[in-house]
Amino acid sequence: MAGHRGRRSPRSPRWTRRRMLTLLVTVGLVFVLLVGVAVVAVVHTVLPTQTGTETTSTPESSGTAATASPSQSLEQAQDMLAARPMPAVPESAARPGPVSTRDPGPSIVLPAATHAGPAGVPTGFPQTPEGALAQLAAIDQAAVQSASLDGAREVISAWAAPGGPTTSSWSVVAAVGRLLEAAGLSGGGSAQLAVVLTPLMGLIKGVVGSDFVVPCIDFELDVTLEQTARGAAADCQRMVWRNDRWLIGPGDEPAVPPSVWPGTDLAISVGYRDLRRG
Repeated sequence: MAGHRGRRSPRSPRWTRRRMLTLLVTVGLVFVLLVGVAVVAVVHTVLPTQTGTETTSTPESSGTAATASPSQSLEQAQDMLAARPMPAVPESAARPGPVSTRDPGPSIVLPAATHAGPAGVPTGFPQTPEGALAQLAAIDQAAVQSASLDGAREVISAWAAPGGPTTSSWSVVAAVGRLLEAAGLSGGGSAQLAVVLTPLMGLIKGVVGSDFVVPCIDFELDVTLEQTARGAAADCQRMVWRNDRWLIGPGDEPAVPPSVWPGTDLAISVGYRDLRRG
C-alpha cells in the first residue's frame, strides 16, 4: 500500500539528515511505547492445565499450550495472554541492521483480502490466527499511512469493538499525533509528508478459543519529508471475531512488543517470522 499524502502544504524549514533521523526516532519510539502502553500487569505464572478454553502461546512463553481453570473466566484468560510480557530490546534495535542468514522457520502466510471494508481498510480475512494478523496489518497501515489525525480516528472508529480503543485512547492515534508534532505539522498532515508502513515479520502471541487472537507485527516504517528515513515499529492488539470480521477488541492494549529491524538475528531471536502474502 502506498503512503498517503495529506492535502496541506505548510511552510517548512529545510530538512537535514540529522533532523530526519530525529523525526524517525521520535516516531518509532512513540509508536513502540504507545502501542500497548496501558498494560501494567506482569504475569509470572502459566495458566493451569484443565479442560476449558484453550490458550496457545508463542515462543516467549516456551511454546506451551494451557487452558483456563474452572475458576478462571474467559476474560481473565484473555487478559493474561495480552499482558504477558514480551522480550525487551534496546532502542537501537529498531534501526536498520545487517540481514541475518539464519533460517527463521516457516513463513506466516497472510490470507488475501476479498474486499474493502469501512474506512477503506482491506478485509474479508478468514477466522484464523493468520486472518487476525492480516486484518491488524491492514488496520495499522490505513491509520498510520493516512498521516493525519482524522485518518487514524476514522480507522479506529470503524475497527474497534465495543469497549475497545477509542479515537482519543488508541495508541496509534497518539503515535500519529506525535509524528506530526515532531515534523512541525498540524493534525491535518502535509502534502510534503509521506509515511509507508510495511508488515515484514510477525508472530501469533496466542489464542483463546476461536474468536480471540493476539497477533504481533514487526513493521518497516518509512517516513519521507524531503528525505526518507527508515526504522522498525511493532504492534500487538487484541483481535476479536465479531459479525464475520476481525476487530480490535476490548480491554487494555497488549504488552509492548519488541521493535526490531526485520530480518536481523535479533528479530529472529525474539520469535518473529517472515510474513508472506498468500
